[in-house]
Amino acid sequence: MAHIVVHPEGWKPAKGYANGMLAEGRTLYVGGQIGWNKDQVFEAKDFIGQMEQALRNILDVVEAAGGTAEHLTRLTWYVTDKQTYLAHQKEVGAAYRRVLGYHFPAMTMVVVSALVEDEALIEIEGTAVLPNT
Repeated sequence: MAHIVVHPEGWKPAKGYANGMLAEGRTLYVGGQIGWNKDQVFEAKDFIGQMEQALRNILDVVEAAGGTAEHLTRLTWYVTDKQTYLAHQKEVGAAYRRVLGYHFPAMTMVVVSALVEDEALIEIEGTAVLPNT
């Protein structure tokens, strides 16, 4: 079964996310990923750079389990600066598409006062549903 976007009739279109995803298969829960690389080093100090790295980290975990970006069904974003996120919407979209393409799962964004790693500006966790083998 392919993942199916669920969009209630009469609702305005969701932009850059899905209101719901219907999937069947093996569920992979991806722990919160921040903007550091595989060696736990922050190469980027800016929001977009860290966001892109966090998404790459999520995709790495999904691929390690045998999946692809299209298997992602949910992303929860934790950001420390709402204004930075809002001021860079175009760059956010471009960075997102560079990593995950035009696949937009169900998403939530939460503004938090801080993250455990002091340098982290964003943390993203996800859920993917991979086909049964």
